[in-house]
Amino acid sequence: MARSTRSSRSAAAKPTAAATRTRSATARPATKPPARSARPVAANSARSAAKPIRSAAAKPVAKPTLRFAPPTYPRTLVTSQLARVRELCHQLPDVIERPSHGSPAFLIGGKRAFAYFLDNHHGDGRLALWCAAPDGAQAMLVDSNPGHYFVPPYVGPSGWVGVRLDRDAAWSEIAAVLEAAHQLRHQPPRAARSPRAKRR
Repeated sequence: MARSTRSSRSAAAKPTAAATRTRSATARPATKPPARSARPVAANSARSAAKPIRSAAAKPVAKPTLRFAPPTYPRTLVTSQLARVRELCHQLPDVIERPSHGSPAFLIGGKRAFAYFLDNHHGDGRLALWCAAPDGAQAMLVDSNPGHYFVPPYVGPSGWVGVRLDRDAAWSEIAAVLEAAHQLRHQPPRAARSPRAKRR
């Protein structure tokens, strides 16, 4: 009897697991996180529409301006020398003058250029002619008189020669250079060409 009494007392003293859960649930009230305030959709869309969309293409790209030093020769020399060059070139057959990159160019039949008139090209300080030349003529002229002749850029590797017009070069020499350039670049009509040998 004593053992049964003790077991009943211990069972009454110890709370059940279900009672413990109910007590903890009633002791700690469940707290919910505060609800976030919903932003109005219309206001957000209005703000996004008000902001301009920036793109890389919309930004203007500033182009660098090239500034060259002015030449030392007077402008009146450019006018007089160009008139002399035009006179010599137009004495040759089938010559047409056209501007090329902002400079006067002399072409044969409007297609094949044989001379260019350059005024302070890219700030080089020269008033000059660029002329086509036969093989070996460029080296011969530059070595014999480097004060009047030079190797021009771009067309120099192709054998062209530059003639200084702001120096005291003789016009007879300039005329000879122009005639050689014209003869080199000139192509006679097909009827005047020698017929090719027929293939066997």
